[in-house]
Amino acid sequence: MKQVFASLAIVAGSLFLAPASDAVAQNQAVPDPAPAAASAAIAPLPDKLGGIESIDILKQNQAERTKDQPGNLAPTFRIVNDGQKNYSSLPALEAGVLIQGKTQFPGQTKAVTAGEAWRQYRNGPLTLYGGWLILLALAAVIGVYSIRGQVKLSEPRTGRLIERFTPGERTLHWTMALSFVSLAISGMIMLFGKHVLMPVFGLTLFGWLAFLCKNIHNFIGPVFSVSIILFFVKFVKDNLPTVTDIKWFAKFGGLLSGEHVSSHRFNAGEKVVFWGVVVFFGLIVTGSGFVLDMLVPNFEYTRAVMQLASVIHIVAALLAAAMVIGHIYLGTLGMEGAYEAMRTGYVDDSWAKEHHDLWYADIENGKIPRLRTSEPAATAAPGNAATSTLNA
Repeated sequence: MKQVFASLAIVAGSLFLAPASDAVAQNQAVPDPAPAAASAAIAPLPDKLGGIESIDILKQNQAERTKDQPGNLAPTFRIVNDGQKNYSSLPALEAGVLIQGKTQFPGQTKAVTAGEAWRQYRNGPLTLYGGWLILLALAAVIGVYSIRGQVKLSEPRTGRLIERFTPGERTLHWTMALSFVSLAISGMIMLFGKHVLMPVFGLTLFGWLAFLCKNIHNFIGPVFSVSIILFFVKFVKDNLPTVTDIKWFAKFGGLLSGEHVSSHRFNAGEKVVFWGVVVFFGLIVTGSGFVLDMLVPNFEYTRAVMQLASVIHIVAALLAAAMVIGHIYLGTLGMEGAYEAMRTGYVDDSWAKEHHDLWYADIENGKIPRLRTSEPAATAAPGNAATSTLNA
């Protein structure tokens, strides 16, 4: 029985390893196996099997090896492991390559097959350093909150409202924000879950969770991609760099000192999030994600390309997530009235004057309208009880 399986393996290996050439088309005969007495002196296999003679030697070596060691396919797998392309009747791009050639990713000390190198790099440095990056970002916002606390308004509210964001702008922002958070959570579960969640949930439950996250990631990704394009068109004018941004950076926005720092509609920190997360990293994760989902037409999706796209996608996504953690903190717990601005669309005059005084000055001078769509739910007049409720 072992002889039968060994013979079948020889035939399968020979069919796969036959190069697509005229000589193969002519069905060259395989040399007869050497006599048993010559089995000890098997011809050495060349380093690079490039021609018909090398394939014939391979077949002869395999036949002779099988006579003494049934089931030993070392000569066949030697050329399979070489990573070169051989003949295959399948139409797939890399159907003629069973195993990729050897390579090394940055930081790896030993060359292994490209697929194994990618796996070790993803489960090793990317997971390790990426996890520390997210933990450090969380530790940073916790530290700032512990030292500074929430940035409170230095003056009482006036009761007069300014429309900071229109309903369309808020819808666009929340679409992008919620899609990004969905992608970040599902992506982190797939990246870190094997080390963190699987020991707790078990293999089966984590497998279903990872499968769910993969589908969420694939279907939410295009929504995020479209939202960042629309977001860029809508807000690019207010995020162009100015001289005031340099002064803001020099004082770190007054976050730790509590000192007032002038800014227009968006300060320098918000502009960094816009250009860094939305534009730069947003386009990178979108482009690499489209490659991983095979959504780019007329593109060669080789294994090497997919592995590189995966590494780029993970690195860009982790850096973007670390930056967004700070943005979410300042937009919720870190600053009084910031979340209210995006939830209702309106801010009090005191908030606008304290955090975006140059933008507030343009409103007071009539360069920018106080209300761009319609009156708020409450009458914008000092002392109005309904207005106070709106701003609570």
